[in-house]
Amino acid sequence: MPSQRRIGLTGGIASGKSSVGRWLSNRGLPVLDADRYAHDALAPGSAACQAVLERYGPAVAAHTAQTDRVELNRQALADIVFTDAVERQWLEQLVHPVVRQAFNTALHGLEQTPMVVLMIPLLYESGLEGLCSEVWVVHCRRDQQQQRLIQRNGLSPQQADQRIEAQWPLARKCQLADQVIDNSGKPDAWTTTVASLLERRSP
Repeated sequence: MPSQRRIGLTGGIASGKSSVGRWLSNRGLPVLDADRYAHDALAPGSAACQAVLERYGPAVAAHTAQTDRVELNRQALADIVFTDAVERQWLEQLVHPVVRQAFNTALHGLEQTPMVVLMIPLLYESGLEGLCSEVWVVHCRRDQQQQRLIQRNGLSPQQADQRIEAQWPLARKCQLADQVIDNSGKPDAWTTTVASLLERRSP
């Protein structure tokens, strides 16, 4: 385990991870974002993007006026993988190694930094907890996740449930975590807890 303090920040979809991550970033901590790495992994021209296009063809292709490169229609891809567990597993097996390499590269450049946050929605699902010295799970109620997804992403209740069920249950993640951050109350009520964790657990 590294002497560097590495906080693995995870939770369920729409549980509030990004809000906690922004709060930590605003306090000067480097926050490495798995979602950004996964997005970059599927950039136009990348090997992973080409593999997706070869598998699904025109159904996930999007052409832009600015470039001749074929991009991915990420919403169309999401509609496929969130309704088919086999296809979701295929995509994860394609993207996760690229994401892990991105983390390794970023962490190498931050070796002298005392504390780093690794914001990874699928931390346990992708087996990346070994990168962390401690894990924090952001928790809220299932109905809150659903409502946030409907409002934030414009999803139907069924689509919201599909995305929630594509991840491990929050209860399972909470059992494995070192710390649980409750985000089921008033907005930003969790800030006191997070500030306390930073102080109490600092080396």
